[in-house]
Amino acid sequence: MTKRRGPPGGLSAPRPPRGYLGQNEEGGGDDGLEVRVRGQVQGVGFRPFVWQLARARGLRGEVLNDAAGVLIRVAGADLDGFLRALRAEAPPLARVDAIEAVPARVEAEGFVIAASAGGVVATRVVPDAATCPECLAEIRGEGRRRGYAFTNCTHCGPRFSILRELPYDRARTSMVGFLMCPDCLAEYGDPADRRFHAQPIACPMCGPRLWLEVDGAEVAGDAVAGAAALLASGGILGVKGLGGFHLACDARNGAALARLRARKRRPGKPFALMATEAMAEGFAVLGAADRALLRDPAAPVVLLPSRGVLPEGVAPGMATLGVMLPYTPLHHLLLEAFAGPLVMTSGNLSGEPQVIGNDAARDKLSGFVDGFLMHDREILRRLDDSVERADPPMVLRRGRGRAPGTLALPQGFERAPQVLAMGGQVKAAICLLKDGQALLSHHLGDLDDALTHEEFGRAITDHAALFDHRAELVAVDLHPGYRATQAGLAMGLPVETVQHHHAHLASCLADALWPLDGGPVAGIVLDGTGFGPDGTIWGGELLLVDWCGFERVAHLHPAPLPGGEAAAREPWRNALVRLDAAGLSDLADRLFADRPRAVVRRAVAAGVNAPMASSAGRLFDAVAACLGLCPDRQSYEGEAAMRLEALPGVGEPYPFAGLDPAPMFRALAADLVAGVAPGVMAERFHLGLARAFCAPARALWAEGRAQAVALTGGCFQNARLLRACLGELEGVPVLRHRAVPANDGGLALGQALVAAARHIGAAEAP
Repeated sequence: MTKRRGPPGGLSAPRPPRGYLGQNEEGGGDDGLEVRVRGQVQGVGFRPFVWQLARARGLRGEVLNDAAGVLIRVAGADLDGFLRALRAEAPPLARVDAIEAVPARVEAEGFVIAASAGGVVATRVVPDAATCPECLAEIRGEGRRRGYAFTNCTHCGPRFSILRELPYDRARTSMVGFLMCPDCLAEYGDPADRRFHAQPIACPMCGPRLWLEVDGAEVAGDAVAGAAALLASGGILGVKGLGGFHLACDARNGAALARLRARKRRPGKPFALMATEAMAEGFAVLGAADRALLRDPAAPVVLLPSRGVLPEGVAPGMATLGVMLPYTPLHHLLLEAFAGPLVMTSGNLSGEPQVIGNDAARDKLSGFVDGFLMHDREILRRLDDSVERADPPMVLRRGRGRAPGTLALPQGFERAPQVLAMGGQVKAAICLLKDGQALLSHHLGDLDDALTHEEFGRAITDHAALFDHRAELVAVDLHPGYRATQAGLAMGLPVETVQHHHAHLASCLADALWPLDGGPVAGIVLDGTGFGPDGTIWGGELLLVDWCGFERVAHLHPAPLPGGEAAAREPWRNALVRLDAAGLSDLADRLFADRPRAVVRRAVAAGVNAPMASSAGRLFDAVAACLGLCPDRQSYEGEAAMRLEALPGVGEPYPFAGLDPAPMFRALAADLVAGVAPGVMAERFHLGLARAFCAPARALWAEGRAQAVALTGGCFQNARLLRACLGELEGVPVLRHRAVPANDGGLALGQALVAAARHIGAAEAP
């Protein structure tokens, strides 16, 4: 087994020899250290932290920001302890990737924060962060920020969502129009204050203003109290958050939920909830890992097991609820005034991006809401809420709080060129490689939507400018019809084409920091559809893969997609062809008696609009339809599979013939006749599918052809399937996603690293 690389970071010296620290014998200045700190260390209060740390230890020198991060020149006693504290006691939003110390002559009497040095910006922008405990205490206290909805400091508040361009200072944010009052200015300039150089600093005297708006007019009085009253009466409220508008209503009010679903034309997709931790305990089961993730400064939506006490309209057919804690002072104040959990779902027309501007909200959302809770701080970047799971850990959507956090590259990619990867068609995201880091963008949406496509183009330009990125190479999906692929090909740069499932696996390898020379991996890729190099549609694959290429070892037995894209919307179509293939046409006729079976069968027989596909996603749809789960039409992507996952039950795996599901369908048909509970059949399917793929993957590892097994693709957002596969692969090294989505939201990262690996390989070839 190839030796793995450890986590990034650590002290990289040359370090002074033992006994070196102390006063120079000649008295010409102190012998000390020049310390370079790399990572997320600007805009997070790192310099005042260093200043306080050094002063408390009686050290001399200076600290400053420069193009590479934070630079410290320091002398005095116990420099080893000082270096250890830099990492161990760093501010909440800091991420220290490396600390490099070299001997240096330091002449100073005290310790100061020096002016920033120039140079090309190479540090990262900090994601928006949830309200810190100190700011929360202020808005609940008696000081000048009592009840102020825009309270923040260097430990919390808006960052990426208000940034216009680098370098990160107030003049380049949407706070530029708010002139600091003398009190805020004093805090801003005091290194001992936690608001030292906090660019969004504000107070009621000089900062953004909040108001309640109904029927286009501002309502007099306390905006938060008025908004809470509107919600308590069953109304729907538009709330301007950090990354866009939300639509809010009382999560306990079934009539309000039904009204919101009718107005938004969203019949079944689960709503996200916002609640305090104490509120959440009443309707969801919280483990230690769940609590830790909820409290993370990113404040993601966390999927939690439901207690079944809220109305079904919150998350129809689901066993989990998506819950986030309040992450701005505005949200804290609103929840406290309302005293109950709220639905907090994206404010957008169906299929369009989330609304971020006040005028756009009035134009697009007025028909949905009974009032708006608005403010006058401009949102410069649209950011959907991140969606995550704590057990097993996974990111389902990367957004507010996570972006634009960067990811370390695996060992061997230090010489990677600057790559721009374009991602896929749905769950679009781009990725930039630069300086040994990967910048995976936030979730952008479905490029079939015209407004999302415009947003995609702006994101490419914006990220290139924001991070001083000059692409040398563009990576795109193999599918020529993807808008992202077409955009990449039109750039006039060298292009690397990366097959969809190879990119999925490379994304997983990157997430696991699999080294460039780590050797081949057996990859199980289960998703909806991806264009294969043979011109057919793939989606249930076992590949033997390395960074530069792959071999297709096995795949799910293909079936036609009757109606093409219609098969993804209407699960009964997939069930029909799978049952027919298993010799169960009579069962299909009984289950789908009211559907146009004859027409579909004729089209399949003639090969008209019925491409063959090995899609695992469509197999999930077929099984769900057989169990009566939204067989006619899915109201949102993945609905049938999610409802199938949510059915409780235990059982033994259904049989597969290799990767042919026909025996599974015959066993399922027998269970249907016997009246077996749907949850038992759902469990038997999940276990059977896991065993069918994991057995040949384990064999590749046992034979020495693969160094590990990787699990990727959108189907692995299914915790039930993931746990089943981990059980089947016990004792085998398994690579899986943790910080990067397994779905198409992580595709661009994989594309970027495959392109970089090929470039590095070509450069090193004799």
